[in-house]
Amino acid sequence: MRRLILLSALLLCLGTAQAQVRDYDRIMEEGVLRVALYQDFPPYSYEQDGQPRGVDYELAKALAEGLGLTLQVIWAPPGEKLDDDLRDYIWRGRVTAQGELADLMLRVPYDRDYAQMRNELGELVNERVVMFGPYQRERWQLAFDRRRLAEVPSINALQTHPIGVEVDSVPSFYLSSAREGLLRSQARHYPSPTLAFAAMRAGEVDAVMALRGEVDWLLHEAHDPKLALAENAYPDMGRQIWEIGMAVHESNRQLAYALEEQLENMILDGSLERLYARYGLRYEKPEQYQ
Repeated sequence: MRRLILLSALLLCLGTAQAQVRDYDRIMEEGVLRVALYQDFPPYSYEQDGQPRGVDYELAKALAEGLGLTLQVIWAPPGEKLDDDLRDYIWRGRVTAQGELADLMLRVPYDRDYAQMRNELGELVNERVVMFGPYQRERWQLAFDRRRLAEVPSINALQTHPIGVEVDSVPSFYLSSAREGLLRSQARHYPSPTLAFAAMRAGEVDAVMALRGEVDWLLHEAHDPKLALAENAYPDMGRQIWEIGMAVHESNRQLAYALEEQLENMILDGSLERLYARYGLRYEKPEQYQ
C-alpha cells in the first residue's frame, strides 16, 4: 500500500511538473502555438478523413500563421463544466494525460459575469485565466421540415410537432419548462444535434433546435430546399444571444494582445466572415465591432 501511495504521488508530481505555461518569448522561440479545440464539435472543430476541420480550427491556424507560428491542435473532450476545461487545458493540466497545457483555448464565452464568478469563499473561480478576444455572437436556432410543418411564427406552432434536441442541452431544458411545459411531450432527445437532424430527415421529428452554427452547417450539408430556418423568438429562455471568445493563462497577456491584434484584422477585413461562409454559417460580429 505504501508503495502504491508513493507511486501515485510521484505520478501526480510528474504530471504537475510537465504542465507548465509557456510565455510569449518561449512560444515565439519554439515556433509553435498550442491551441485547445473542442473534440467532435462540428462545425467548429472536428476531424474528417483524419484531417482537422471547422471554423475554430481555421481561425486558430490563421492566428498562428499571423504570428509566424505553426499550429499544434490539442483536442479537448468537453468536461462537465467550462471551469473544468479551463483548468485542464489552460492553467493546471490533466493529471491523467501528458500534462501538456495549451497556450490558447477557443470557444470560451466572453462574459464579464462569468469571468468574475466567485466560489463560496469569495475567491475568483477562474483567477488564473484571462478571457478575451470575442470573435462571434452565438444564439439558438430552430430548423424545420416544410413537408410536415408549414411555418413557425412562434413556439406555439410546435405544440403538435415532435422536436429533436441534444440530451442535457439548453434547448432540452427549455422545451421541458417553457410555457409551463407546453412542449415537454414533444421533445425528443438525441446524443447530438447531428443525430437529431438525421432524425428530422428520416421523418421522426418535424424540427430541430440547437446552436445556430450547428443548424446552419447541418442545413448546408443537407442540400434540401424543404428544410428551413425558423425566425421565432424563445420567450422565458433567458439569455438568447452571447459572445464567444478565447482564453489564455493570466500570466500570458502578451500573447493575448498579439492574438487580439490578429483577430481584429480578420474581423475588420471580412476574412473571418468569409471563413464562416465556407462552412455555410452566418457570421455575426461581436458587439464591439458592430
